[in-house]
Formats: sequence, C-alpha cells, structure tokens
Amino acid sequence: MKKNTLILLCAAFLGLSPLYAERIVFQADSMTGNTGKKNEYTKLSGSASVVTETMEISADTIELSGKDFRNIKAIGNVHGVNKESKMDFTCGEMYFDRETKLATLQSAVHLDDLENDVTAEAELIEYNQKTEIAIMQISVVLKQKENTCTAAYAIYRKKDGLLSMSGNPKVQQGKDAFRAQEIELNLNTQEITLDGRVRGSVTSDGKGSDSSPAQAAPAPKSPADTSVPTQPPLPGTQSSGGSQNTQALQNTQTSQNTQGSANATQSQTQAQAAQNTQSAQTTKSQEADKTKGDAQ
Repeated sequence: MKKNTLILLCAAFLGLSPLYAERIVFQADSMTGNTGKKNEYTKLSGSASVVTETMEISADTIELSGKDFRNIKAIGNVHGVNKESKMDFTCGEMYFDRETKLATLQSAVHLDDLENDVTAEAELIEYNQKTEIAIMQISVVLKQKENTCTAAYAIYRKKDGLLSMSGNPKVQQGKDAFRAQEIELNLNTQEITLDGRVRGSVTSDGKGSDSSPAQAAPAPKSPADTSVPTQPPLPGTQSSGGSQNTQALQNTQTSQNTQGSANATQSQTQAQAAQNTQSAQTTKSQEADKTKGDAQ
C-alpha cells in the first residue's frame, strides 16, 4: 500500500505544471496522502526531508499541499538551506510558498546570511526569496562584525546591506551604544542613521591623554589661614574651621588696634614733655637776662 502511494506521489511530482516545473526529492520514515487533481496532500513523518532546486528542508514532519504541491509546511526541529540566497535557518515551524517564494519562519528562529556574515534571531521572520528582504518581528537580535542590534521590528535588505529597526531599537558597536525611535544601519559602510529621541554613549580610547583621573586643585588659603593658625574648639563646644578663623582675625585686629592706640598715646606724651622742657628753658633764659640787666 505504501509502495503504491509512493508511486502515485512520484507521478504527481513528475506531472507538475510548467509554473512549478522543478524536481523534488523527499524521504521520511512514513508517508500518507492523496494525489487528487484539485488538491494534492502528502504528509511525511519521522526524519522527513524535502529538496527542491532552491531549497532544502528537514523536520520531524513535513506536509505538502495545494495544486502541484505549491505549499510546504514543516513542523518540529526545522532546519533549512536556501541555496539560491545562501541562507541557513532553524526554527520550530516553517511555511513555504513555492509560487511566491515566500518563506515564513516561526518560533525561536535563527537565520544565518552566509554570504554577508550576518546572524539574526527573532520569533517570526518572513523572507522573500525574490526580493531578498527579511521582515523580522519580536525580540529581534542581529549581529554582524562588531554590531549587535536589538529591536521589536526590523527589515533586513540583503541586496543593499541595510537594516532598518524600530520598536526600542539599539545598536551596540563595541563599547559605543546608540538609541533612537528609528535606526538604520548600513552593514557595508557601518554608517548609522538615527531618527527621533536620539541618545547614546561613546567611549574614548584614551590615546594621547593621561588615563589617570583628574584631581581637583586645592582651594587657596584665606589670609586668616596664613597669619593665624586655626585654634581647636573649647571643650564642650562645636566650632567650624571658618568660625575659628573669623575669631582669630577679630583677635588680631583688636590687638593691632590696641597697639596702635598705645603708640599714639606715647607719641603725644613725648611731644608734650618736649614742649614743657622747651618752655622751661625759655623761662630760665629770660630770668637770667633780667638778672643781668638789674646788676648793670
């Protein structure tokens, strides 16, 4: 029975319309299905694999359906290789339309662009083999060289080497980080375009400069600090350094004022004594002249 089904399936493949005229090779532990003219259906179970001219797919289960087996559905431990685009992928489920060349990868998707050394991860990736554009959604992580890009939504244009991101996107380039509402990264030139609420951080390599942290210069001492040493506070009291300096300055000024007053008083006393002495000498001279005149 299985042999007859296999023969019918092979006949169906050989009778494909010119639109899908390509050779398909498959294998599995078991196979069930039908080969109706309107809607063919075949299910491959256990170590199943399907190989077309451009795609290689392996999974726990593979289903082929639609006219001329247009649709391919793979479930469980899916691994695939797109030989035309040089893309390698793994995921939980895969849907491939052989007419539109559109592949939908779901559940823990890992995609490798072997040609451009780009790896991507997401929960959902839709890849158009004709345009070579991949639309990635939910927990997107793309890595290339020193770039690590994260976002909720991203579009990867393989031909142009462009990655457009939105949904809290971030680009990490070594120690440098960039964020914005929308980010576009040219994977060929490493040029980044940021748009909307731009922010980021850049780390200098430190070449040509002193790598030691800068030290703050000490504050200059006030005149009170240089003239009068700071006195310790009295027991049982609290006094800041500024209060001690102010008190010392006031004491110094009072001492200087007292010394100045004493010097002024001393000078006045000495001047008065000299004046008195001079007056006494003048009086004696006058008395002597008078006495001399009386004697004559």
